[in-house]
Amino acid sequence: MNSLTPFPASQSLPEQVAFHRTELSLILGLYGRMVAAGEWRDYGISCLREIAVFSIFRRAAENPLYRIEKRPKLRAKKAQYAVVGMDGQVLKRGNDLALVLRVLERKLIRAID
Repeated sequence: MNSLTPFPASQSLPEQVAFHRTELSLILGLYGRMVAAGEWRDYGISCLREIAVFSIFRRAAENPLYRIEKRPKLRAKKAQYAVVGMDGQVLKRGNDLALVLRVLERKLIRAID
């Protein structure tokens, strides 16, 4: 009796791109500071075949304010991580996540009256 599988034996299932624990700790550290400042309120994580996305929302029912994207295929071009604004504009791109996230940390610095 032949066992029928929905997938060919020679191909494996496509892998998902996901954030590593150290990457998530950097992102969630920034997220926690921004929540404490009252700027952000919700987030979502998407793990797809070629990209992992951490979306940041002001309210749950809105479009994301920012997206932190991880694209491992762009590692050689020094553009593995990117911060994308609400309008789709890339605010910062690079291979060092901590440096890329600095563009969002500037939002925490405000003048005190």
